[in-house]
Amino acid sequence: MVSHRPFQRLQPMPLLAQLISRRVDGCLQIMSASTSWLLYLDEGKLAFATNSVQPFDRLDRALDQLSDRVPSLRLLDRSQLRQFEAASGNYPANSADYQAIQWLLDQRFIELSSARELIELIAIEVLKPFLTVTEGIYEVIAKSSFLDYPDLCQLDLRPIVERCHIELRRVAAPKATSPDAAISLPSSVPSVPTATARPLSFAPPVEPAPTKISVPANSTPAAPPAVTAPTAQYKIACIDDSPTVLQAISTFLNDSSVSVIMINDPVKALMQVVRSKPDIILLDVGMPNLDGYELCSLLRRHPNFKQTPIIMVTGHTGFIDRAKAKIVGASGYLTKPFTQSELVKTVFRYLS
Repeated sequence: MVSHRPFQRLQPMPLLAQLISRRVDGCLQIMSASTSWLLYLDEGKLAFATNSVQPFDRLDRALDQLSDRVPSLRLLDRSQLRQFEAASGNYPANSADYQAIQWLLDQRFIELSSARELIELIAIEVLKPFLTVTEGIYEVIAKSSFLDYPDLCQLDLRPIVERCHIELRRVAAPKATSPDAAISLPSSVPSVPTATARPLSFAPPVEPAPTKISVPANSTPAAPPAVTAPTAQYKIACIDDSPTVLQAISTFLNDSSVSVIMINDPVKALMQVVRSKPDIILLDVGMPNLDGYELCSLLRRHPNFKQTPIIMVTGHTGFIDRAKAKIVGASGYLTKPFTQSELVKTVFRYLS
């Protein structure tokens, strides 16, 4: 069981993000001041979730929601489920409410699809209060320690956590319109200034109107001064396995003040970034062999890139994804598909 250690600061969202990312197998047990939670995980997916606050009342509420669509539940004597409240066994064991759901399935009161829906309804009610916990202790009990581990379903935790988070924010702040506002990225990045020492124009220079110059008849015109190409002030590394995306970013950032380094092999990216020493890194999340989160973590361990802005570029907009980006030290987040204006604004913000 959870050992008697002093409570520590607990951040549920980053904790769940780590467990999903590492595809953890086992039961996450959390204890706060008044409640304990059990989250059974199967390769980072949720097999079942419960807590110590009246689990059979919670099961009753979930059955009420399900009974309109499952007529056989109307024939159920709910008192039969209470027999599992007193169920005991060797620790660790499946929770009593899960055993009750398994019994419903065995007795054919519900089908497997209904059992999955029932488990999801319970998970939502369990995870909402868990996301508000600020301190406690936790440990992961290995799946191999259980004689009978929950195996009725594997639920994706991301949408469940996102739904819980939105509902919590709706209760706390009814006027809030953007759920993304609740996820704070690192605060060390300054806001966009009105002026910078090295401005980025990202626009073609304006050609001056031609001017007629009269030259004396017998004079030799002076040779025009040599034109020196402007030197790029910033280096931007773009790491993405898609050549199309890389070309689009390079086109969007086509400006004399920047030099775009395009890298399409995530495995070789670390050495290329070390050699080029960019001022900012745009990093795709979904790459084969080495994903963006892992690469970001590796870059942050290198002494040269502890402070370099790293922007995660991804099509995922969920809270879990943003929490994972924060865990590995990303500076910001750019959601695909993005416009040229959005890309330029993000780059400008972090280069300033």
